[in-house]
Amino acid sequence: MLSVIERTCIAAAVSLLAVSGAACSAPARSADQAAAKPPPAAPPAPPPPPAPESVHANELGEVPVLMYHRITPDPSSVYDRTPQEFRAELERLSDEGYTPITASEYATGRIDVPAGRHPVLLTFDDGSTGQFTLDSAGQPAPDTAVRIMLDTAAEHPEFRPTATFFVFDPPFEDPGGKRTLPWLHEHGFEVGNHTLEHPNLGKVDSAEAQHQIAGMQRMIGEALPDVPVRSLALPLGMHPDDEPLATDGTADGVTYHHDAVFLVGSNPAPSPFDADFDRTSIPRIRSQAATGDEAEYGSTQWLDKLAAQPERRYTSDGDPNRISAPAAADTAPAPNLPNLYRY
Repeated sequence: MLSVIERTCIAAAVSLLAVSGAACSAPARSADQAAAKPPPAAPPAPPPPPAPESVHANELGEVPVLMYHRITPDPSSVYDRTPQEFRAELERLSDEGYTPITASEYATGRIDVPAGRHPVLLTFDDGSTGQFTLDSAGQPAPDTAVRIMLDTAAEHPEFRPTATFFVFDPPFEDPGGKRTLPWLHEHGFEVGNHTLEHPNLGKVDSAEAQHQIAGMQRMIGEALPDVPVRSLALPLGMHPDDEPLATDGTADGVTYHHDAVFLVGSNPAPSPFDADFDRTSIPRIRSQAATGDEAEYGSTQWLDKLAAQPERRYTSDGDPNRISAPAAADTAPAPNLPNLYRY
């Protein structure tokens, strides 16, 4: 049993601890401090898109699908463009109100560009290093198409840095595309199929045609697991003799399906909401100066024509859930098109 002295000492110690704790505690907060802070205000809702009439929306209009091959300082064919020419064409597209979209977005009608602007597809065949290569720091090398697209978008925020690259083996001289294809996907670009070895599919049998398409599908899938490959650019613009094999087929344990099949080049493509739209034979326009071999089919002359006849162009109403077009437009909409607004 504790003695009286021990009990007295313990009580004194407890009293001292209580006083010490009170002295060290924080001072009482004011009433304003004690009141709970209100939650941060929600950001204001974005304004609704303008009336389609006010931006002359025409989502039944034509869409330029531009086709590029080599981007090189030393062009050797009409299919080549220098970095300076490519940069100038992107500047022109931006100045004239174009916003890039991907091949699969176009083919499935998932077109979401600002009101009054026009979708454009930038498509690249073959997968050459002038289109894309990574430098020692893991960034797109200077004067490659990807670097130029990123630089253009940095200067023009409504010019979205995206494109679809149709590749064959090896893409961008990168075995299996192990470095390059993941970088493109992670940065908002799309990868499409251009077959394993770029044959004329119209001159091989059905088994070989499927092997060429499925083989490249396998390679892309190994570099990009769980990323579907939804578009094919036909080498030389030639379908297989059995044309549906460009869209769907199976070979070597790989089954493929494409939402879009692209030809070589001639003229603007129809709106995906046009009754005449055929996703298995989408025309493209070769990127080209105003002069040269077959320049009437090239990008400079076609962009001139579309600028001179703006009513021909696909012009967005800014609402991806509505399809707007002038009542006077002579393009027939696809049957049973939902949310069609005529003005």
